Amino acid sequence: MPRVSQEQAKLNRQRVVEVAAALFRERGLHGVGVADIMAAAGLTHGGFYGQFDSKDALAVEAFDAALAEEYRGALDVLITNYLSVDHVRTPGKGCPLAALANDVAREPAGSAVRSRFTHGVRHLAGLLADLIPRMSRERRRQRSLAHLSTLVGAVVLARAVDDEGLANDLIEAARASVAG
Repeated sequence: MPRVSQEQAKLNRQRVVEVAAALFRERGLHGVGVADIMAAAGLTHGGFYGQFDSKDALAVEAFDAALAEEYRGALDVLITNYLSVDHVRTPGKGCPLAALANDVAREPAGSAVRSRFTHGVRHLAGLLADLIPRMSRERRRQRSLAHLSTLVGAVVLARAVDDEGLANDLIEAARASVAG
């Protein structure tokens, strides 16, 4: 069997991380296995451990990749995109905080995944704080944490209910709260 070039190995790794980022957000950290991820990436299961030390190591990279996909533009644009029906309906393309909060809460304290999630919360709260004008630094931080909690909470709840009208009401209420 011919060896894969370094360039191809790098592309394969990137593909696995991208696929894992989507699948973890769609199915949860424990709802998808290594074999599923590798198959979805079009690669064999055997190649996984040549690229990653563990599934948790992949989860950390996938979380970073998912977080890097989001959050550009002004505050009103970010809120509109985050609190959208599209975001609610496509968790595999959306915010990893909303998609994985419950899974990560069940991970042991000090785990790499939980640490990376904490970093992600701080990162997004910092981005929100930077978009909030004319307040002291501490007040912007507090406001950004409240906004982040409202955004993530609204999306998590809207995804969980089986009433589309209620899901829309949750999103609209969060939008009014954050915009006001």
